[in-house]
Amino acid sequence: MRRAVELRVAGQNYRVVSSVSEDDLRRLAGVVSSKLGEVAGRGREAAPQAMLLAAIALAHEAETQREDKVRLEQRTRDLLKRVLARVDAALEPFEPDSSV
Repeated sequence: MRRAVELRVAGQNYRVVSSVSEDDLRRLAGVVSSKLGEVAGRGREAAPQAMLLAAIALAHEAETQREDKVRLEQRTRDLLKRVLARVDAALEPFEPDSSV
């Protein structure tokens, strides 16, 4: 269900229509405001360039976290493969040397 929500980011009011919950939108608007404060300085008017820098900074953080997640997933897969290979080797039946 889509509904309109009034959000305040960097001293500006925005009307957003979304199916996302109002609480989530407000939380995300807070994240954007916080990042904007880091980029532009607290209490300053948010110029379009500052909004762009905040968006780029947030996109960079998201991209970095995605890359970290991919690396962690690959390391986990590699580790599990090694563990499974050891388990398989330990479970293989012992075959005595038939030449003795």
